[in-house]
Amino acid sequence: MRKKTVKTVLVVLLCLMLTGAGAIFGIDAYIRLSTSDRILNTEQAAQLKDVDCILVLGCQVKSNGVPSDMLADRLRRGVELYKADAAPKLLMSGDHGQTDYNEVRAMKQYAIDSDIVSSDIFMDHAGFSTYESMYRAKHIFEADKIIIVTQKYHLHRALHIARSLGIDAYGVAADYRSYTGQTARDVREVLARIKDFGTGIFQPKPTYLGSVIPISGDGNLTND
Repeated sequence: MRKKTVKTVLVVLLCLMLTGAGAIFGIDAYIRLSTSDRILNTEQAAQLKDVDCILVLGCQVKSNGVPSDMLADRLRRGVELYKADAAPKLLMSGDHGQTDYNEVRAMKQYAIDSDIVSSDIFMDHAGFSTYESMYRAKHIFEADKIIIVTQKYHLHRALHIARSLGIDAYGVAADYRSYTGQTARDVREVLARIKDFGTGIFQPKPTYLGSVIPISGDGNLTND
């Protein structure tokens, strides 16, 4: 009797594991496939009409304030899109949760150094996650149609979140080179897609909200 019980428990556990694995890979596949047609190149993105802004997602800034390779490539693509007239404004969204760490300042400075006027560059200081960047783009900056810039592996999740929040979003990848540690990122991204599949359904409030700053206005209002 005991052997039969143990066998039954093992079968149940195996079924649960297989069901869980199926759900994980099913959701991952759904997010990737359902957003693929929203990933464009620069030329295609420049043909879009009435885009409110180019949203550049933040990434690591080095201790000396210089953007990491991944962030530098996102900024390079964002500037390229702006100069191709894909949208009239840039929205730099990143982590400025500590006084001694400021992604968005480095991001805005890169754009200014690329001859973009400061008033066209908005800074979202509380873009602590992909979800929070999207939520704040819609509810704080009132952006309804956007072009998202990040690396391709990250674009699928960003586009899915944007869609779940009612944003008409397209993405342009910023993969100018290979990045160290990408295999580990790809694995983590699968889990992040599962998490944000749920986040997109329940839509929790971000860490910070604050006053509305329309993206159609003056980006200098967001300067720190």
